Amino acid sequence: MKKLILTSFILAGALSLCACGNTGTSSAESGSSEAVNSSENSGNESSADNSEVSSDSSEDVSSESTGNSTDGKKVLVAYYSATGSTKAVAEYIVNATGGDIFEITPAVPYTLEDLNYNNSDSRVCKEHDSADKTVELSNATPDNWSDYDTVFVGYPIWWGEASWVTASFVKANDFDGKTVIPFCTSASSGLGNSASDLAKSANGGTWQYGMRFSSSVAESDVTDWVNSLGL
Repeated sequence: MKKLILTSFILAGALSLCACGNTGTSSAESGSSEAVNSSENSGNESSADNSEVSSDSSEDVSSESTGNSTDGKKVLVAYYSATGSTKAVAEYIVNATGGDIFEITPAVPYTLEDLNYNNSDSRVCKEHDSADKTVELSNATPDNWSDYDTVFVGYPIWWGEASWVTASFVKANDFDGKTVIPFCTSASSGLGNSASDLAKSANGGTWQYGMRFSSSVAESDVTDWVNSLGL
């Protein structure tokens, strides 16, 4: 009888130990499975967030690039200078606008004797007295002419009018669709009708009134004038 009772207790204990062991194993496996699933879900959410940020960044860059490609107007400063005064003003305008520069040059350059207006036999006097003052130019049209929106046209005053070197440049080019801003230099003469006469002879363009500068004008004065134009 005692052996039977003892045997029963031993069997009961063994069954109890087996049941506990199975429960522990199941719990561990369940825990591992939840941890892996949690990690995968976290990774997917992170990927989705990164994708959205990348997409937004791409749109911003594209927008900035498109805006930059259409900003600004192209400016050209074209000038003829007999003694260097008009050239100096042209360079001041380039400094103020960041534009390009183009020197209008006659095919046959003028010598100092050619420019002696006190000599009736000088080249400039004979040209002034002729019916046609057209001067042949070494290069009448600047490169990429059609790209420019605003063109400054500079010249010295000869006998109260724009030098015919500059006038020949104006007649040789199509200013349609461009804003044209004349400027000139002289020792004493004013702007007079020089700018309006150029506009009348031009092939199109929206011509502004223009400005006359003394031969010794300061760069700051030219810069102030350019800034007042609101370009």
